Formats: sequence, structure tokens, C-alpha cells
Amino acid sequence: MRALTAFAMGMVFAGAAAAQDYPTRPIRVLVPFAPGGVVDTSTRILTTRLTERLGWNFVVDNRPGGNGFIAVQIAAKGAPDGYTLLSAHTGEFAVNPAIFRNVPYDLERDFVPITMLSDAPMAVVVGAKSPINSFRDFVAMAKAKPGQVSYGSPGTGSINQLATEWLASAAGVKLLHVPYKGGAPAVSATAAGEVMMTVAGIPGVLPHLQAGRVKVIGITTAKRTAHANYPTPQEGGISGVDASIWVGLFAPKGTPKAIVNRLYKETVEVLKLPDVKERFGTVGGAETVGMPPAEFQARVKRDLERYRKVVQAVGIEPQ
Repeated sequence: MRALTAFAMGMVFAGAAAAQDYPTRPIRVLVPFAPGGVVDTSTRILTTRLTERLGWNFVVDNRPGGNGFIAVQIAAKGAPDGYTLLSAHTGEFAVNPAIFRNVPYDLERDFVPITMLSDAPMAVVVGAKSPINSFRDFVAMAKAKPGQVSYGSPGTGSINQLATEWLASAAGVKLLHVPYKGGAPAVSATAAGEVMMTVAGIPGVLPHLQAGRVKVIGITTAKRTAHANYPTPQEGGISGVDASIWVGLFAPKGTPKAIVNRLYKETVEVLKLPDVKERFGTVGGAETVGMPPAEFQARVKRDLERYRKVVQAVGIEPQ
């Protein structure tokens, strides 16, 4: 018994020592998307400021494709020593497991959440000339024309589609889904009047909004934010909807707790900086978060269960 206790204490001290010396070489951060997207840009804002504050070196490794499976699998198989990390968003951990039968990774089995970097609502968008000006208008039209109010999305199983169907389900209406090859084409189609509405990330909506081609009737979260001060579904009489796009940092399962805690602590300090908050808001319409690891894991699991219910309610067949 004493030998086991001594061994356990030795492991604790070894982990603490490793965290104290950490890092001694560049840290690789895998990103499941091409450069320029919200996850990539958020990661680069964070790693740049960590380098400036602490002198740490990072390599951002973009591995797009495969619904995020490629980058996430590489990260899951990485050595659990703090030198392989994953920056991912809602889709990889809260949507993919809800819509794919065989997801080749598992949050609890393969990863340790470090923290949520940011959280952002999506915008509910209609064409500039649309008679829909509010959630109540949307519900009234959808009830008057069951299954005829069309909406565009980046594709079946996208978080945009699930958020829209969550709205429809909560409002008790049926919509007509029109999939496009990406969020930008769906917003453009809404602006052109090909579809009546879409749900999209705020950065992708802004060019059309500033040009007067679309209107934002609301957002998909339960609370307004500083960067998205639009009506919430609850304000429009639709209760229970709270769909957002978050970006988070993860490490392979088995990464020493002391290193995870060090990464969490230093990341939170960066996320508190006023200029970092401003950049996250400008780039993604997001608010910085800095959620503790256990709280972040609980949030991911809660989001996954919500989207599973939406998939079941809408009748989306797992792929």
C-alpha cells in the first residue's frame, strides 16, 4: 500500500515538474479547417499572444477535410505530453456524433478539454425585401404556408441546418430545406431571393448586411451579445433555443493534469486582454470565454444531447 502511495505521489510530482519546465519545444496545434476561417483565426490570435507574453513557440497545422475527422484523429493519436493540441469547434464534438454513425473519435475516450476560447451566436437572415421582419413574422408565415418557407444551409447535418430546424421545431412549424455547398452560397441565395432565409455565422453575413442585401431578424442564442445585439428567439416567442458556435482547445487523453492546468491558466489570461476580446469580436462576432476544463466538457456533452434531439425530431438519417 505504501509503495502504491509513493508511486502515485511520485507521478504527481513528476507531472508538476514537467508543467514547470513546459514547454521546451514548439507546440503543434491542429486545426480542422483551412487558413482564414473562424477556428484558424481564433487559434492564431491566441497563439500569437501566448508567444508574445511567454515566449512559447507554436506551429498551427491546418488539416481541413473529412468533416473535421482528419485533424481530430491526428490529434487523438498524438503523444499526451502537451506538445500536440487541437483547436476545434461545435461541429467536431457536438454535431458530428449526432449525425454520423461511425465517428472515429470520442471526446471522453480520446481528449481532455482545456477551455472554451470563444462563443458566438448565429444570425437568422432574410432578404432585404422580405416581408419577414421578426421572429413572429417568420412563425406566422411558416404556419400560413406549412413546408413552403425555404431556407438555405451549407448542407445536410451542418450546424446551420440543425440550428434552423431547432428554431422550427420550437416554433411548431415545418420548413423546406435547400442545401448549398457552403455557408457563403446560402447567404448569397438568401440575398438573391432563391430561398427565404438562412442561419449563418455573423462574419459571413456582414458584407451582405452592409450592402443592404439582407436583414438580420434575430440570433440563435438565448442571450444577446455585444457583437450581435439582435433579438433572441425567446424575445420573439420561441422558447428553448440556444444554438451557438464555440471554439475550444483540447489535448490528447492522458496529457498530465498539471500541463492541462498550465495551458488553461495561460490561455485564460490572454482571453482577458481587451485587444484580444476586440479581435475575437471583430473576426467572429464572438465573445471570449475561458471556461474551466470540467465545465467545458459538460457544455460539450450538453450541446451534443441537444443536437441529437433535433436530429431525431427532424428525422435526419445518420450518415
